[in-house]
Amino acid sequence: MATTAPTFDPKSTATNLAQLYVEGRQKILTTQSNNASAIASALSKLSTAMSTFRGTLSSLSGQSSILANKASFSAEVGSATASASAAPGNYQFYVEQLATAGQVSYNGISNTAAATAGNMIVTLADGSNFTVTLASADKNLDGTLTAKEIAAAINVEANNNARVTASTMTVAGQTRLVLTSTQTGADNGVVGIDTSQITDPGLANELGMANQTVLQAAKDAIVWIGAQGGDPANKLQQASNTFNVIDGVSMTFTKAQAPLENPVTLTVGRDDTATATNVQNFVDSWNKLLAVFKEVSAAGDPASGKAAGIYANDAGLSALKTRMQEMLRTEVGGSSLVAYGISAQRDGTLALDKSRLGKALAADPDGLNAIFGKTGANATGVLGGLDSLVNSWTKAGTGQLATRKDSNTRLQATLATRQAALETQYDNAYKRYLAQFTQLQSLQSQMSGTTSMFDALFSKSDS
Repeated sequence: MATTAPTFDPKSTATNLAQLYVEGRQKILTTQSNNASAIASALSKLSTAMSTFRGTLSSLSGQSSILANKASFSAEVGSATASASAAPGNYQFYVEQLATAGQVSYNGISNTAAATAGNMIVTLADGSNFTVTLASADKNLDGTLTAKEIAAAINVEANNNARVTASTMTVAGQTRLVLTSTQTGADNGVVGIDTSQITDPGLANELGMANQTVLQAAKDAIVWIGAQGGDPANKLQQASNTFNVIDGVSMTFTKAQAPLENPVTLTVGRDDTATATNVQNFVDSWNKLLAVFKEVSAAGDPASGKAAGIYANDAGLSALKTRMQEMLRTEVGGSSLVAYGISAQRDGTLALDKSRLGKALAADPDGLNAIFGKTGANATGVLGGLDSLVNSWTKAGTGQLATRKDSNTRLQATLATRQAALETQYDNAYKRYLAQFTQLQSLQSQMSGTTSMFDALFSKSDS
């Protein structure tokens, strides 16, 4: 009895053998590629975290002082803000008049033929003007010019420079064209419309001064330093309701006072709550950066299957972290951040004791500024030191991050080239094995046929 020859599929056999051929090298390449990808991801996280941290340092330094000030009025006449450079003190002001934006309207604007409308000239109180070509205001090209189309033409006119806003109202069935100056102040008001170039008599009449209603006169703000009507040198008059007459203080008035009413008091002083917020921002920013450091340099836990961070044993990152922690202990005049309630926890994070901060500020507010210092060319204190350390990593081109990114990018390019070469080797091996086992399958088929022929021949002889 003939023995049945083993059967196989040339394609699957060639695939399996080709995979075995490159398997060892593929595992090494895959491990190296995954490691390079993890490095790229870690560097990206570090870059973002460090840049954000430096941004916080720069922002705190840019305030010129970690200390914050506040400014408030004794009555509801407006609001005020004080920068860190503002000197504490009390100031008296009387608000006689608020600055307003001028507004005029023209009643009963009817439709007119666009072709015969001509041009309108809008004039302002400062003597300037701009021309609106009415013929081109007919946007729907129906030959008729409406009040809405006139308003739209005023608003889009390039020479308007957004100084006047035009709109329409419908009152008692009649359409009104309303012109409003976009800026407050007497010189910014709308005087009216010069109709000398309007060729349609009806439209010229409707847009004439005789048909104009002043809805609101344009006025300057008038504020007195001290009581109303005192020394003329103390009278402040300007187009805006925001005044900056005190160094480091901005005042915006929203309500005028009654005639001869007592002046309001503006008090400028230290704002410990806002100062605590500034300090808390620093603490939070430090903790966020530290969280990224911990993520990329985690030791891992084999027992629980937790993988180590890609920079678990990186000496450079460890040294940066250590130097940054040392910078936190900077002393100025025998005092440090700890004296102002900023302390390091066991895990390296920072915590703020606001009660201790408040007491330290009451005793020596300027000490906090000296300790924090500033970033920049003449860097000082904690902010300057930390910024310099982190900059050694984030500096474009020569920083640690840039150097490591370049090295890793080159490695990834090399790995990609090696991967492509390995895939070519796999393809060649597959083709070679496929040809061999296809030939073997054909030979096996031939041998099987010959065996069958002999089986049939000898079977007949035996009979």
